[in-house]
Amino acid sequence: MHASSIAGRMLPAPRSGGFKMEGYWVWCGSVVKGEDDRFHMFASRWPMTVPMHPGWLLASEIVRAVSDTPEGPYVFQEIVLPARGAEYWDGRSTHNPHIVKHNGVYLLYYMGTTHPLPEPVAGMECGLGDPRTIVARSNKRVGLAVSDSVFGPWRRSDAPLLPTRPGRFDSYLTSNPAPCVREDGSVLLIYKARRHEGNDFGQMTIGVAEAEHWSGPYKVMSEEPVFPPAEFHIEDPFIWQTQEGYSLIAKDMDGTLGGEKHGGIQASSKDGMQWALSEQPQAYSRTVRWDDGTVQTMGSMERPFLLFQNGKPTHLFAAAADGPGGFQKASQTWNMVIPLAESEGE
Repeated sequence: MHASSIAGRMLPAPRSGGFKMEGYWVWCGSVVKGEDDRFHMFASRWPMTVPMHPGWLLASEIVRAVSDTPEGPYVFQEIVLPARGAEYWDGRSTHNPHIVKHNGVYLLYYMGTTHPLPEPVAGMECGLGDPRTIVARSNKRVGLAVSDSVFGPWRRSDAPLLPTRPGRFDSYLTSNPAPCVREDGSVLLIYKARRHEGNDFGQMTIGVAEAEHWSGPYKVMSEEPVFPPAEFHIEDPFIWQTQEGYSLIAKDMDGTLGGEKHGGIQASSKDGMQWALSEQPQAYSRTVRWDDGTVQTMGSMERPFLLFQNGKPTHLFAAAADGPGGFQKASQTWNMVIPLAESEGE
């Protein structure tokens, strides 16, 4: 399918759909059909006793929720990747889940991080300048957990898939994994990176790695970021294979690509390395039509994920926040779902 077919296929979003949890910030929804024929969402959550941002760096955990339908509502089932101690690379926070089922094996790509400092106490300020936040951000790495069942147990690796590389564009951190697992088990993996600049870090960039098999090793394919941020400033890519190569949707950081800041853009590529904006560059808007007829502009609408059924995308999932925009101004976050029509204009 062509990337250009996403924007015109949005149906009203079910108000009662998606996944939310009382007392928790919820983010990063990724959905797979389990061996029980139900729909399982892997999501990030962290307690509202810490700020939404950057609380996820310190207290996020990946959980699983379930629904009989793709729309939901999804009901919490279990913590999938809990904290496991400061000595592990992903021991203090797990985030950015992306679930893939390949030949009966469940592959859970995610970001993990750690720090050796005390847990934040409820009500305590833990902003971007907090030592815990600084250390946790610099320790962000992409990893993979594997299971033969959607119910686990999950085998977590002792080392990340994508370590940082001194002197390169990903010398400071790797995160936000966006895998495309091909039929033969090989993987094209797009990820977010930052470079060390002295004791600080540079702007967000996007890299591409490949593996002959999902178990690794993963090799970074370019010495420079794939999307030069001056021209192509994006975050949260989601990629899939097409007859022509690959397509992606992503968050438009500046609004210079699709016309709306933090809206969605779509692009295509023959090889996964050279990307071009689609003829219709905007994939989705932060202004959403609900199934009760109301229209709402989300404070945030990020981490887009497409559910494919029988080879076709049927639902767009996104992490949503209320408020006027900006993580600090949100009072609620949840994972929303937008059904997609089979063709444009239905």
